[in-house]
Amino acid sequence: MPDTMRIAIGLPRDVTDEHLIFAKQLGCDGVVLATPARLPGDECWEYDDLVRLREWVESYGLRIESLQNTPHEFWMKVRLGEPGREEQIENYCQTIRNIGRAGIPVLGYNFRPHPLYRNRKVEGRGGAIMTAYRRADLTDELYFGRELSAEQMWENHQWFAERAVPVAEEAGVRLALHPDDPNDGPIGGVARIFSSFEGFERASQAIQSPAWGLLFCIGCWTEMGGTANALRGIRHFAPRNRIVYVHFRDIAGTASDFSECFVGSGDLDVTAAMLALKESGFSGAIIDDHAPAMVGDDEGWHFRARGYQTGYIQGLLRAITDLSATK
Repeated sequence: MPDTMRIAIGLPRDVTDEHLIFAKQLGCDGVVLATPARLPGDECWEYDDLVRLREWVESYGLRIESLQNTPHEFWMKVRLGEPGREEQIENYCQTIRNIGRAGIPVLGYNFRPHPLYRNRKVEGRGGAIMTAYRRADLTDELYFGRELSAEQMWENHQWFAERAVPVAEEAGVRLALHPDDPNDGPIGGVARIFSSFEGFERASQAIQSPAWGLLFCIGCWTEMGGTANALRGIRHFAPRNRIVYVHFRDIAGTASDFSECFVGSGDLDVTAAMLALKESGFSGAIIDDHAPAMVGDDEGWHFRARGYQTGYIQGLLRAITDLSATK
């Protein structure tokens, strides 16, 4: 993989040739993919499917920077600490082995068992439709019929890491942990342990392996405490080579009530964030994330907004790179 900070693009779950052509037209050399194809009943990703996926992407002059998030059902019992997790972790580890053998370098994951991301939509600039979250709209429902405390979730994550990280090391794969999102406390009775600097530092101290790091979502870090918190995370974890790749998105509001706006139009100082990544020695891929829907965008992936945001962060990177060269 290139040893330099670079702009890639995250593509949707159902990737088509058109998406790959679009990525190349935008000037990206790498892509982040959600999941490869699988058959009903599959419990891991198969080696042959992963090789075909990589070769298809490479046929367009692109590379896979990361696969992101295996299906929930692959390892739900692992995250919940339920009976049957031993079989699921073995299947998950086989997925890691297959990813490494297929020549794919990174597997992103999150450890929140509930799939909730957002619970409403609002209008943004020029009537663009933005996804949003408001804690006041949540119910008191226990999503899994019981509460899971922070310590239970920590125990579950450590159990996972002790089994998965050594396999990742051997397979040449880096595991990249995404923050809990939203990150303003328990949801559905489940604690959100990856919602603070302290949470990530605790995990970082517990997992002493180059095969583990952070999928650093700048939007989530901004939700947690504004630009200052995002910069704190970058400046602490990037020099330690703990940031594997970056979601570069912007938000307006706070952790309990926010909307996802266009990059550069929210609460994040995007220039300071990009500069901090550069100065801290980060050398991975950056993608935009959760783009608003612009006029003419379909209900899914939002081609126009993705193109706008990818171009925006390409410009940011070019500007701070040129600035650094003149110093």
